[in-house]
Formats: sequence, C-alpha cells, structure tokens
Amino acid sequence: MVSSTGSADSVNQPVSLTETRRRRATWPILTLAVLFLSASFLTWYYTWFGRDLTDEEITRYLVDEKHPRHVQHALLQVESRLEQGKPAQQWYPRVVALTSSSETEFRMTAAWVMGFDSQSPDFHQALLKLLADSEPMVRRNAALALVKFNDDSGRPELLATLRPTVVKADANGLVNSTLSQGSAISRGALLGRVIEENGAVIEVRSPIPGKIEKVAVGNGQAIKRGETILTLNSDIPSVWEALRGLAFIGKSEDLGEIERYAQGVESLPDRIKQQAAVTAKAIQTRAIQPALKG
Repeated sequence: MVSSTGSADSVNQPVSLTETRRRRATWPILTLAVLFLSASFLTWYYTWFGRDLTDEEITRYLVDEKHPRHVQHALLQVESRLEQGKPAQQWYPRVVALTSSSETEFRMTAAWVMGFDSQSPDFHQALLKLLADSEPMVRRNAALALVKFNDDSGRPELLATLRPTVVKADANGLVNSTLSQGSAISRGALLGRVIEENGAVIEVRSPIPGKIEKVAVGNGQAIKRGETILTLNSDIPSVWEALRGLAFIGKSEDLGEIERYAQGVESLPDRIKQQAAVTAKAIQTRAIQPALKG
C-alpha cells in the first residue's frame, strides 16, 4: 500500500521537472529580450537631442563629424545654454568653423544657433558670409539670425521665401517624374530624374521643404539644361518665420508680397494670414514714423 505522502511525491515529481525545464528554456529568451530593450533604450538615450550634455561631451561631440547626430546634438546644446543665459563662448570658434562644413545640416544649424547671441561680432560676420551659401535653407536661417542683430542684409532672402522657388534642369534629356501639382515634399526629396541621351541619370532633389506649385515639364518630356522643371512653394514654418522677420526689417516696397498672404493664400492656415497682417502693419508704422518726427 502506497502512503499518501509517497503518492503525492510520485505525482508531483514529473510536474516539477517539466516546470524546471520550461524555466531553463525561458531564461535565455528573457535575457535576450532584456538586453535588446536595454540596447534600444541606450541607443535612443544617447542619440536623443533632448538629453543634456556635459561641457566635455559638447566639446567632443562638436568635432565628431563622423557621427553627424553628435554634432547636431552639441549645437542644439549650445543653443540651449545661450537661451538660458549660460556661458557658451568656449564653443564659439567651433560653431563658426562649422559654417564652412561641407555638410548642409551643420551649416543650417550653426546659422540658427548664432542668432542666439546678437552681440558676437564673429557670429555676425559668419552669418553675412552664409547669405551667399549654395543651399536656400542655410541662407534662410542666416537671414533670420541676422534680424536679431538688427541687420537687414538677409531681407532679400526672406522675401524669396515668400515666392516660388524655381527648380531647373542640370542636363539635357527626358524628364522622369510622376509628381504632380500640390504634392508635399521635404528638403532633399527626389523630385524626378533627367535621363540623358547616353543613358546617364541625373537626380533632381528638392532644395526646400514645401509643396509643388507648378510642374513646367511633365513626365517623358524633353528638357534642356537651365530650363525650369517645376516650382515649389515654401512650407508653412518657413513662411511663418519669414513674415516674422520682415515685421522687423521689411520695407514699404515689400508690402505687395506680404499683403498677398494677408489676403489669404489657398491651403495656408489662418495664422499665416494673421501674421502677414501684423507684418504689414509693422512696416507701415515704421514708414510713417520719420514723417511724424519731421
């Protein structure tokens, strides 16, 4: 006769072994999952632009051009220091040096950052040089930054932001593009290709973010070097910032362009219309002030 204790032991033993085996099989999976999540978190944490950097990290990141996100992160940290009124002059030479980088993103961000210290003569001179940059977005950021220096040298660039940007062909050939009027695009987006007679393919990319205003040459049509493929309208943030900048440095002759936005432009939100009205009023007020003083 088997005792009750012995019977329980005989029943429980196989179950216990099974559970042990399951646990042993599960542990490696759980360990891998934890390691994967930890790695993902650390990757996000160390590339997240919102993470505060130490002085040593900023210094190291600013010269780490092999990792563009490091440079971007450090530049934004310099901006944050300046916004908070904290000293950041130790990094000014490197910020200025980045305005000569071949990397467009570095020049764009450096131009923006330099607008946060309108007392720096080095920043002022660097921004004036960036007005001749080959990239429209770099020129725009430089123009906006110069407004803070009470310098209207970037006024033509801000006005250009309110007007269509013309994209021209860099070669003779046939256009290959399926984009249509009204298509939203980001900076660097592929607008199409020009296929040369010898079969070479020349990519056409967008110099700005925005929307296609008009397609001048459609898919499969012939085009010559220098001819217009299409025109682009600037995105909403760019128009908004340009109008704000012109509120401080705009002139009476700019009112025609600005009032077009004040009357309302299709597909643009009301806040653009409102800002255009504020900008026009600011320009008009400045124009009559000399007469009032006289």
